[in-house]
Amino acid sequence: MKMLCFCEPCITDLRHRVVLVERYINGTSKRYILDDELCLTTFLEDESKSNGFSLKELPWLPDILKDFVLPAGFPGSVSDDYLEYMLLQFPTNVTAWICHTLVTSSLLKAVGLDYSSATTAAASAAAIRWVSKDGIGAVGRFFIGGRFGNLFDDDPKQWRMYADFIGSAGSIFDLCTPLYPAYFLPLASLGNLAKAVARGLKDPSFRVIQNHFAISENLGDVAAKEEVWEVSAQLIGLALGILVLSTPGLVRSYPVLALTWMSMRLLHLWLRYQSLSVLEFDTVNLKRARILVDLHVSNSTVLGCKECNKTENILSWERFSVPPIVFGVSLSDMLGGERSGLKVKKLVQLYMKEKYILVVNQQPFKDFETLVSFKDGATSLSVLRSVWQTYWLYKNQHRQDHCFDQLKESLNELDDQFENFLQQLTDVGWDINQINLKVCKNVLFEECIL
Repeated sequence: MKMLCFCEPCITDLRHRVVLVERYINGTSKRYILDDELCLTTFLEDESKSNGFSLKELPWLPDILKDFVLPAGFPGSVSDDYLEYMLLQFPTNVTAWICHTLVTSSLLKAVGLDYSSATTAAASAAAIRWVSKDGIGAVGRFFIGGRFGNLFDDDPKQWRMYADFIGSAGSIFDLCTPLYPAYFLPLASLGNLAKAVARGLKDPSFRVIQNHFAISENLGDVAAKEEVWEVSAQLIGLALGILVLSTPGLVRSYPVLALTWMSMRLLHLWLRYQSLSVLEFDTVNLKRARILVDLHVSNSTVLGCKECNKTENILSWERFSVPPIVFGVSLSDMLGGERSGLKVKKLVQLYMKEKYILVVNQQPFKDFETLVSFKDGATSLSVLRSVWQTYWLYKNQHRQDHCFDQLKESLNELDDQFENFLQQLTDVGWDINQINLKVCKNVLFEECIL
């Protein structure tokens, strides 16, 4: 959902001033008001209707559904013909799946379910059960595409690997169907659901990888040749699979079959990890940003694309990274429950030149953690600056006892060294015009003049 901010007068009267407006993604906003005594009060209001937050395109569609079916930043993030194409593509796909359902019943007829009187109902019922299995699987792709579509650009290697893990879990359900034939439909449906989720992760992440390969604007050619590689591997794999199944005693022994499948699957996962490990992206995502910033803050140097990609842990989760950074935090959470007007005023003044506000979590018995929220107009570069400041604070957290002195010193270091950091990135081959660090827009700040 695109966040829109609307400027309004900041001075309400001579004694009360709005120093900060905090806008939420649902259209509500909170105004932080200071009086001459530096007493802080807040005022919550709903601007989603009065200020026209809904998009011009599809005005009848609720915003929550727009976020689910349209790319982040729509319409500015896609070409002008995107919506018209998708509106025509949708009924096209509906008719295709109607045809698929009807053809499925013909396939079942071919394998023994005839349409003569008594078996017509049986054939229809079998077709419905089979198509229902596919439908349950399609729900997985629907959920992944709508809920996690904005994640694949950031870390395609990770999501491609997770797709294989989830697909392997789906195959286990299929492998269990001979053990519990009475539960064929639920087991097969669960297997299809897991494999559909895997496909929902695999396809978009691999498109990002294909785009990485196409350095000569030849994405179509790269995709076509990848299809040749995949089909060749498929034919060889099918031939070897048939050869294995032809081995005497293998089909009759379920434990041997299951053990063979497990061995092949583990080999498959290991090979997938190895193939993803050789990818050398020259774009900066959050994982690579952490590696690059960590080294620069420590030694004033950066790694090249090859070394950094090899250092990157494909399977790691951001929530377990150290030091932890929490993006999109409200000002009240930053203040830790305090209602200090002086503290708010100091923060606004301290970060006047930045497009974000960052504080160190001051809760007792809490490990080092920074809380970050962005201002209207923040970019990927703003996120990278906040990461650099976080690492400097983490490595120098005992140099200053007073938190504001520490923040001020970190901002001074940021001003002195960040341009050198960007220049070093460019010198060793990083594309600083493609920084894949998304601005968290759950909360956006709009500053007012103090």
